[in-house]
Amino acid sequence: MTDITATSLSQLGPRICILGPSNSGKSTLAAAIGRSRDLPPVHLDQLYHQPGTDWQPRPRAEFVALHDQAIQGERWVMDGNYTQCLPQRLARATGFILLDASTPLSLWRYVRRCWFETDRKGALEGAKDSIKWSMLRYIAVVTPANRRRYDALFGEVALPKVRLATPPALAHFYRKEGLRSR
Repeated sequence: MTDITATSLSQLGPRICILGPSNSGKSTLAAAIGRSRDLPPVHLDQLYHQPGTDWQPRPRAEFVALHDQAIQGERWVMDGNYTQCLPQRLARATGFILLDASTPLSLWRYVRRCWFETDRKGALEGAKDSIKWSMLRYIAVVTPANRRRYDALFGEVALPKVRLATPPALAHFYRKEGLRSR
């Protein structure tokens, strides 16, 4: 497949992989695309963490098995990074979307979702988000290096792809594709 920058959602095919920093809107976009294109959304946070916990990870082998089972589907839109499983995910994907959000915006969205959102896409079943210092540190310290890696990856991925590098670009994509966040 040739490396193209997609101009529409339909060019991304039936298996779309969404990557981006924490709190950049991946789960919300996956749910919106899922409704619009009749693609089952797969939120990797829900596969990686045990339901009904305070974001406790599953054993690695269990997560990898759940991930690998999910990517075997013929149709999906999958959000989340979990780069240890990214090679096999991209091998099955037909399209790729990269999101971005600045560190201050990611921090604000994290706090907002923990304090004010009760029905968040991609949340853990039976759990309530709470602010954690480890997550604040992750967003502020680790995420900038991840952004650079995701940007380099975007250049390497040989799939139809879309890069939505700013909140206005993401909002334009929603409008252009007729997507609704709720």
